[in-house]
Amino acid sequence: MPEKHRILAQVRRPLAARAFLAVGATVASVSVIGALSSTPDPGPLKPYRVVEPLTLDAKVAATGSELPFIREELVKSGDSLRALAGRLGIDDDAALDTLMAQTEVRRGLGSLRAGLAASAVVDTTGRLQNLALPLGTNGERLNIRRNGDEFLVARVGAPAPTGLDMRSGTISSSLYAATDAAGVPDAVANQLVELFGTEIDFHTDLRRDDAFRVVFEVALQDGRAVSAGRIIAAEFINQGHTYRVYLFRDGDGREDYFTDAGRSLRQGFLRSPLEFSRVTSGFSLRRHPILQTWRQHQGVDFGAPIGTAVKATSDGTVDFVGNQRGYGNIVVLQHREGYSTAYAHLSRFVGGLRKNTAVSQGQVIGYVGQTGWATGPHLHYEFRIAGVPKNPLTVALPNAAIAPQALGQFRSHIGPLRDRLVLLAHAGTSPVPR
Repeated sequence: MPEKHRILAQVRRPLAARAFLAVGATVASVSVIGALSSTPDPGPLKPYRVVEPLTLDAKVAATGSELPFIREELVKSGDSLRALAGRLGIDDDAALDTLMAQTEVRRGLGSLRAGLAASAVVDTTGRLQNLALPLGTNGERLNIRRNGDEFLVARVGAPAPTGLDMRSGTISSSLYAATDAAGVPDAVANQLVELFGTEIDFHTDLRRDDAFRVVFEVALQDGRAVSAGRIIAAEFINQGHTYRVYLFRDGDGREDYFTDAGRSLRQGFLRSPLEFSRVTSGFSLRRHPILQTWRQHQGVDFGAPIGTAVKATSDGTVDFVGNQRGYGNIVVLQHREGYSTAYAHLSRFVGGLRKNTAVSQGQVIGYVGQTGWATGPHLHYEFRIAGVPKNPLTVALPNAAIAPQALGQFRSHIGPLRDRLVLLAHAGTSPVPR
């Protein structure tokens, strides 16, 4: 037998051997390495590497030719449809011409996001069957499917969150540099700033070696995280002080972020029931514009155009909705611990608002008007504690908190989340498996 066709090197006596074969999917050759046994031998032995050409079995080749090919490639900056199609193994000029003639496809190509994966299904001749293009950073995709000689194009929204991701990092220069290094999406980093912004001034308070740990929702597509959702639990260590928050849904189905002790990060009351307004009359002694007598103004007037939305400044229930002489159309809300608020001179109420209706902080309850004793369009807003009027612009506002009856449920809920934060503390800055 010629030397090049021998599997093992010549030896002084027969030896046991194992052959390890490595077959490439598209390379028609096999690398065979002879591994000699450990049987003692007086002289050194040398293995030989032999490459033998192979002919694929005709039946296997025929079967494989009927199967489509699935390719996946990352979008590169400045990619055109043809450039991306070439890397995806698409050899179908007619299909590409048809797609480029469609407005939805051209619009989608303008939203292609570099670094995300596009995928294609083609037959053995390169004829396009299906194509999926990633759009933007929110997980949207443009799905293209062959239907005869035509193509069906559909823009698919981001999938719903189906998993959790866990990340941690340490500050060395800036928060966003640390979140980038840890693989935290910008949307999640922004949430961190918002959540801890009431406790930490991220412009002046950050120090080197401050640290964060975060557990957040992710939407999975084809086994890959394609978009980030809400933070579920987070921890921030700033100048040696540890802050933690957890997302919790109470018995009424409302969600909020709370500390370990069950204190909400948000104020129990908004300072103003209007987003855009100006104070036209404060909480003070004044001459009444209609009665022309001096009396205590027991609220604050916010000037705004008629029809401006008025929001409840805290969670509560409707105590009164209707018309009261000088107040005109008015809504009175009763809140926890003896707090109440009133919203007067409304042009109208939202539909379905009646006594004992539950409302949430920020919920629209009516619209600015000029009803009752009012000389111009504005909202008269009152804030009372145990029936005593207080200046809503200066009074110390309480924080929202978990209802006492829900504390047990809250502690059970945050237990596993606290365990995840502890796991992150021991895992360093590396991603942690979900």
